[in-house]
Amino acid sequence: MGIHTTWRRGLNALVVVRGYATVAGSPRVPQTVIEKVVQRYAVDWPAGKSIRAGDYVMIRPEHVMTHDNTGPVISKFKSIGATRIHNPKQLVFTLDHDVQNKSAKNLSKYANIEAFARQHGVDFYPAGRGIGHQVLVEEGYAFPHTLTVASDSHSNMYGGIGCVGTPIVRTDAAALWATGKTWWQVPRMIKVELKGKLPPGVTGKDVIVALCGYFNKDEVLNGAIEFTGDGVSALSVDDRLTIANMTTEWGALAGVFPVDDVTLNWYERALKRLEFRTFSSPGLSSSIPPPPEHPRINRARLDALRATNLRSDPDASYASHLVLDLSTLVPHVSGPNSVKVSNPLPVLESQKIPIQKAYLLSCTNARASDIAAAAAVIKGHKVAPGVEFYIAAASSEVQLDAEKRGDWETLILAGAKPLPSGCGPCIGLGVGLLEDGQVGISATNRNYKGRMGSPNAQAYLASPAVVAASAINGYIASPHSLDPAALPSAGAPTFSLITPAQDKAASSNSGAADEPVLEGFPTTFAGPLLFAPQDNLNTDALYPGKYTYQDDITLERQAEVVMENYDPSFAGLVASIRKQQQQSSDPSVKQGVILVSGYNFGTGSSREQAATALKSAGVPLVIAGSFGDIFKRNAINNGLVCIESPELVADLTADYAKDGKRGAGGKDGELTVNKGHSVDVKVVEGRVEVRLPSGETRTYNVGRVGASVQELWICGGLEGYVLKSIKEHAA
Repeated sequence: MGIHTTWRRGLNALVVVRGYATVAGSPRVPQTVIEKVVQRYAVDWPAGKSIRAGDYVMIRPEHVMTHDNTGPVISKFKSIGATRIHNPKQLVFTLDHDVQNKSAKNLSKYANIEAFARQHGVDFYPAGRGIGHQVLVEEGYAFPHTLTVASDSHSNMYGGIGCVGTPIVRTDAAALWATGKTWWQVPRMIKVELKGKLPPGVTGKDVIVALCGYFNKDEVLNGAIEFTGDGVSALSVDDRLTIANMTTEWGALAGVFPVDDVTLNWYERALKRLEFRTFSSPGLSSSIPPPPEHPRINRARLDALRATNLRSDPDASYASHLVLDLSTLVPHVSGPNSVKVSNPLPVLESQKIPIQKAYLLSCTNARASDIAAAAAVIKGHKVAPGVEFYIAAASSEVQLDAEKRGDWETLILAGAKPLPSGCGPCIGLGVGLLEDGQVGISATNRNYKGRMGSPNAQAYLASPAVVAASAINGYIASPHSLDPAALPSAGAPTFSLITPAQDKAASSNSGAADEPVLEGFPTTFAGPLLFAPQDNLNTDALYPGKYTYQDDITLERQAEVVMENYDPSFAGLVASIRKQQQQSSDPSVKQGVILVSGYNFGTGSSREQAATALKSAGVPLVIAGSFGDIFKRNAINNGLVCIESPELVADLTADYAKDGKRGAGGKDGELTVNKGHSVDVKVVEGRVEVRLPSGETRTYNVGRVGASVQELWICGGLEGYVLKSIKEHAA
């Protein structure tokens, strides 16, 4: 990773007074708006040095949000020996995931989180207030040109209002609570240019579903997206929030829109709403003193934003440039069971695919405008027989708005089933989940196999209007108000990919010098090789969502359910291999089962159990074509080593995958290929040696494991490292 010196200075200096990085007095280095925002929040950064993509930095975010996972973060916080929150005003707790669960156990968990918040002076939003991401936007914790993180993968959503929102993981959150800081590698910068104007009836959801489907070769994987182009100004803030939210599914670590007149006018309306919400009758507002100023959304802050609006420099560098012509887009549907499959709605509608469940909920598409769009479609109709239509507002404020406008009542009278404001079915919790053999269409953000219920169900994603139309028709359908004559042809929209010439100044030095081997770190990881011939093996496949918020689940139990949604036999296979494996007495060799898989391994949510379950099962190292960055962060923070080897993946795919392609299991129909290979991974030397049953040995060159990752591994992960740092500081 190459950040050893900076990392140690950052995490050991726990009481350093915050000072933003500055480039004053230095030669101008062109930056994107995202790089400029990160510069504001970088600490312990060399004076005069501009932050660029690829840099490892210590950041002190404006805010850090945790939700139902606050309980495990509290445990981590205490286990590292911390007793005091570094900055209580930096933290926000929002309970939103398992809000339907009224068991004594869950209520006790929620009560303990609230008690901890009160004890430490942390802002707390109880179950029912809304989904955390929506609350952070409504209450100004996510604000233009700030850096706010959350222990949830959909913190990208904050980019809809020009805030750099990016996900962290639970261990990062504990470190932030204790120190106010954590590490981040600034992603590569990607420009996504939106041209033209959306045709009538086409929405922001259609934009991001199309982007995920047509740019589906990891074009934005682990990047930070900056949306530009003349088409942006015609997108509402709600559309932008939806698009930014699902840049997570697209593979990006951030998706940021510019702060323009649309954004500023939205905040003017938000400011007026905040003023009125303190009065029982707005008509009395002129006769009594003004309400207290909101601590985050207020006139002074909005005026300052107008005066110092950030823009990317014209000569800023981007790793790639994608273009989508909005005027050529028709409504699109994602799926089934993959966001990388995008279908023009007219094509699917002609197939009349029956549905049994429909969902209007989540942080993606359950705002007031979404509910209004669904109500306009469904008014005067009833939910079709045999279809269950579930609705939940993104927040209590949203539901109040929808009720005032009559939209909520319209949906209820049509037969929709209301759920409390929260994540619910989107994360696979509560009532209304998809059952075996069922088909569902949802306005949510993920349709991974098994996420919203049974792995044997099929899930599609679409806009609120299309979901409502499908609910009343009983099959995937377009709204009656959609005029085909006003739409372009139903083929693929006009899109293109421009890859700029490599910016030599921005490229990092990848020196070939050998990395040092720290005492206690194994030089070799060795064991039998298992191959999962699958790209985009997501966190729901690695560790099902139904276990994610069982906070008392043991590591042993995690090992028993690992990969359950991908291959139910995987855990048993690994366990049987481990029982037969002879352990080496050489301390420089770490033995276990080495898992090899395809590209974008670990894409999806921020759940760290996707990494800890593999490690607990006896998989100390994973080799893949590439990794989802959130998974890789979880892996590094928990001592699971990740190595990229596209060449090894290509060879195994050609030799053992069905039809020589990943995605359909092995040649014999197995989901996990076990052909008797063994492997030695020389992690410090950067070499993988695979021994075939025939006796042949194949060697692959790979990236080395740097000293920073070695040190985290020796400490048992970031949690152990912070504990060590606290002890060293106390001494």
